[in-house]
Amino acid sequence: MNRRLAFLAVVVSAAMVGLWALPAAADSLPSGERIVGGNGSHGGTVVEPVYDDMTGQIRYVSTPRGTAQPVPTNPRATAPFYLPVYPVGAAVPTLNCQDVPVENCPDHGPKVAAAAAAIDPLVYGGGVIGHDHLMAGPGSGGDFNVAWVPTLVLFAPGAAITHITTLTQLTGLINSHAVFTVPLDGTNGTPNLTFHCSVVSAAVYAHGTPFLG
Repeated sequence: MNRRLAFLAVVVSAAMVGLWALPAAADSLPSGERIVGGNGSHGGTVVEPVYDDMTGQIRYVSTPRGTAQPVPTNPRATAPFYLPVYPVGAAVPTLNCQDVPVENCPDHGPKVAAAAAAIDPLVYGGGVIGHDHLMAGPGSGGDFNVAWVPTLVLFAPGAAITHITTLTQLTGLINSHAVFTVPLDGTNGTPNLTFHCSVVSAAVYAHGTPFLG
């Protein structure tokens, strides 16, 4: 790599960290997956909103379509990608992925809802309204890593349903036994769904096409 290309790579890397650190827009909460580029059922990438679990601010990540799961990776080089799941009747704001009135995360929303109902039927047996995504991106000071382990966050029977947007909140709820986590890492009879994703800007999400199945 010549000096000019090396310098460009450093600039691009720094810019991506900066994009992750930008504050979220205050007007409305984004919801649903969007497709950017490509053609056909395995073309392009899926872009979706997430919460930076260190700050509670909205960010965006992109995952290529059609890639195999799990991605080959050392378990030590993974970090949790939390999915708090909310039952019907929960008084929460617009979620990253809504199951009702229209499914707007079709490549995983129904599976997350089905898993929650099967694992925790006393809370989710009546239905799921949707879920959020929590992760620590580059430059956040959290446990950012190359590969991500989808980790369901489910409310215990009888627990108050609260909207979780930060790791601090989540840790407190885990310690009080209000929620429990289910890593989808291939242990305890779960599938291994470890995946890669990259941080993108709000502009990329805004220019994508809604993914409605």
